[in-house]
Amino acid sequence: MDAERRARRQSLRIIISEVIMVIAVIVTVLILGFVVSGYWLNSDFKIERQGLLQIYSMPTGADIEIDNSPSSWLQRTNTSKTLSAGEHTIKLSKEGYDTWSRTINITEGLLYRLHYPRLFLKNRSHETAFESSANFASITPDRNTMLLANNTTEWQLFNLDSDSVKPMTLNLSEILPFASRATDATAGLFAGSITSSKWANDNEHLLLKIESNGETNWLLLNVKNPNSSINLTKEFNANFSNLEISDQSANYLLGVIDNNLRRIDVQAKQISSILVPDLISFDYRNQDVVFCAKTDAKEIIRSDNASPYYIGILKLGNSEVTKLKDVMEPVKMVTIKFYDDEYIGVVTNTTITLYLKKDFEEKQSFPLSFQPEKIKASQDGDVITAYTGGQLAVLDMEAMSLTEWSTGTDSFNWLDNSMIYAVKDGNLEVYDFNGLNHRTLASNVSAHFPITITSDKYLYYFRDGSLIREYLIEK
Repeated sequence: MDAERRARRQSLRIIISEVIMVIAVIVTVLILGFVVSGYWLNSDFKIERQGLLQIYSMPTGADIEIDNSPSSWLQRTNTSKTLSAGEHTIKLSKEGYDTWSRTINITEGLLYRLHYPRLFLKNRSHETAFESSANFASITPDRNTMLLANNTTEWQLFNLDSDSVKPMTLNLSEILPFASRATDATAGLFAGSITSSKWANDNEHLLLKIESNGETNWLLLNVKNPNSSINLTKEFNANFSNLEISDQSANYLLGVIDNNLRRIDVQAKQISSILVPDLISFDYRNQDVVFCAKTDAKEIIRSDNASPYYIGILKLGNSEVTKLKDVMEPVKMVTIKFYDDEYIGVVTNTTITLYLKKDFEEKQSFPLSFQPEKIKASQDGDVITAYTGGQLAVLDMEAMSLTEWSTGTDSFNWLDNSMIYAVKDGNLEVYDFNGLNHRTLASNVSAHFPITITSDKYLYYFRDGSLIREYLIEK
C-alpha cells in the first residue's frame, strides 16, 4: 500500500508540474505576444501600447538622447527600441562630430524608421583630387563614378571610391555629334552643349541630350565600351522631345515623338507604334507606365460630361492601357514603392494626392501653398518631392506627413538618398529632406557642378576648376 500511495503521489506531482509548465509557457507566450505587439507596463503600472523606433546613423555608434535625456535602454544607434505613442525628440551626438536632432511621432503598434541621420566630422581634412577644365560633370546612381566632359572629344571617367582618383580617358571622336577634327589640337573639338543627362541603373549607360545651333541629338553613351554608343536621333531618324531609360541596362527606352509615347528597343533597333497618344506627362516603374493624356476628341463630342484629360496606366508587356481617373486639367505624377506597397503621387495645381497603385484608391491628400513644376521620388523610395526651383514640398512616406520649405536658391539637388544640398553665395548648404538639420559644409563651391558623398567616406565638390575631396571619417 505504501508503495502504491507513493506512486500515486509521484504521479500527482508530475501532473501538477506539467500543468504548471504548460501554464507558464502559455503565459510567457502571451506576454511575449503582447510585448511584440507593442504593449508594455508603464511607470504607473498601467498597460499601454507602444511603437518601435529603429534608428541608424552615419557614422554608426552615435550617442542617443530621447526627450532631452540619455537613453538607458538605447545608448547607441543602429538598433531598435520601443517608445510610448506620441511625440519624441531624438538627438544624436558623437565625439568629434556635429549633432543631429528631430521630433518624431510614434504610432502605437507601428515601426518608425530613422535610417538617414548623418553626422559630419567637425575638422575634416581635404585635398585636391583632380584639376580639370571640364564644363560638365555627371555622377552615376551608385555615386561611385564621375564623368567629366569638356569642349574636346576626350572625356574622363573617375572612380570616386578609390584612395587615388585617376581618370580613364574616353575617346569619343567617332561618337559625339557636333564634333570636328582640329589640326592644331590633339583631340577633336566638341561644339555641343549637354542639356540633360540620365544614367541607367547599371552605372554604365548614360543618356545625353546634346544641342548645337538649334539641332538636338540624343546620345546613349556606354562608358565601359564607348564604341557601342548610339546616336538615337540619327539611328531612328526621329525627333524625340523626351527619352527615358525604362530598364536596368538601357536596352529599352520610352520616347515621346509629336506628343505620342513609343517604346524603343535599342538592341533590335526597333521603335513601336504609338502606345499613348496626346501624352501630357508620364512616369514608370518596372513594366508599368503611369501617365496623363488628353481624352480622345471623339469621346468628348459623344459625352457632355467627358473630361479633357485622364490618368491611365500602360502595361508594357502587352501594351494594355487602363483608364484610372478622369481629370479636368493636366497633372504630373510619380510612382513609388514603400515597403511592399506601390503608390502613385499626383500633383494637381496646389495639391498632392497619394493613391494606392493596385486599385487607385485614394490614400491621402495634401494641400500646398504653391504650384510645383516637377515631382520626383527619392532613389530609396522614402520621399516624394514636388518643387519649383528651390521651393519644395516633401512628402515623408514614413511619417506620412508633408513639409514645405525653401533652400533660398533657384535650385537644389540630392547629396545622398536622404540629404538635399544647394550652393548659396558659394557656400555648400546641406539639409535633411524635410529642411531640418541645416549645415554649411564648404565655401567657394562651384554651383554648376554636381556634389556627392561616396561610400559614406568622401565628400566631393568643385572649387576653382578643381575637384576637391573631403574626408567624412578620420583619415
